[in-house]
Amino acid sequence: MVFHKDKRIVLRLALSCALLPAFGGAQAQSAPAAAYPSKPIKFIVPVPAGGAADAMARMIATHLQTAWGQAVVVDNKPGAGSSVGMAVVAKAAPDGYTIGMGNVAANAINPAVRPEAFPYDPVKDFAAVTMVGITPLILVVNPQKVPARTLPEFLAYLKAHPGQLSYGSSGAGSALHVGMELFLQKTGTSMVHVGYKGSAPMLTDLLGGQVDAAMDAAATSWPQVQSGKLRALGVSTAQRVFFAPELPPIAESVKGFEMNPWHGVMAPAGTPPAIVDKLAAEIQAFLRLPDTEAKLRERGVVRVGSSPAEFAKSLRDEAAFYKKLAADAGIKAE
Repeated sequence: MVFHKDKRIVLRLALSCALLPAFGGAQAQSAPAAAYPSKPIKFIVPVPAGGAADAMARMIATHLQTAWGQAVVVDNKPGAGSSVGMAVVAKAAPDGYTIGMGNVAANAINPAVRPEAFPYDPVKDFAAVTMVGITPLILVVNPQKVPARTLPEFLAYLKAHPGQLSYGSSGAGSALHVGMELFLQKTGTSMVHVGYKGSAPMLTDLLGGQVDAAMDAAATSWPQVQSGKLRALGVSTAQRVFFAPELPPIAESVKGFEMNPWHGVMAPAGTPPAIVDKLAAEIQAFLRLPDTEAKLRERGVVRVGSSPAEFAKSLRDEAAFYKKLAADAGIKAE
């Protein structure tokens, strides 16, 4: 996600693991919020079970269930770059009993690269609750194929071999594809895109040398970097990250580059603000717990915990940014 000037402070606080702002905890609840929840809540997760987003959702669901004494049922509905699950959230009754774990793909990238056939408006059809965390990307290369050891060396190598290197992604229009296209656009360089049906087969070919580089999720590629099978050249966030403090941000060499894939809790548009605020306050309190931070770190997640207003502005900014990027770079989904 690209944070503009007024949002970079939020990211820096998250990356330094500063205390998150409390939100509304001491405020008196309105009648709808006071009675909420009075029945089970369905928590839609638009990705398969097992990944970082699923883990975040299940942690939150367990906390809400304990705090409020009502069941919070996680329902995984993957498909179409997370749009299948988020379409269910968008069309649900706006009463707080269906929420979802939105992400940059479902609520910014996919609507930008598939505008003609998208099932919902990524901004207008949702009520923002809180951005939970960021899952950074890292620029990695196969060291057997690419001699560069630093990002400036890699840029020099790309410029000396225009269009001769390839990069893999988890498919056209994916965050991995868009992240690398943003990098190429900002640097005026070119590489051949090779799209795969998921990040796992892409990583297999990257390790095998069938492709030369990737802008991959840190949680996936960092273990391969630590083993020496891949070389990391930079991180997509504007600040250094806790799991690799020695790894410089790409922005140090590429002015204006920043991408922060995020995950955040959303409700259907029209959900009463008092209920949104109650959800946000409880989730933010959970995110502030030291044990929560430790568990998120284990999964390579940088916690955020923004207010509904901050998250809503981020959604608007993200949708506009990726719409322009897709148009400028000619990025289309398969």
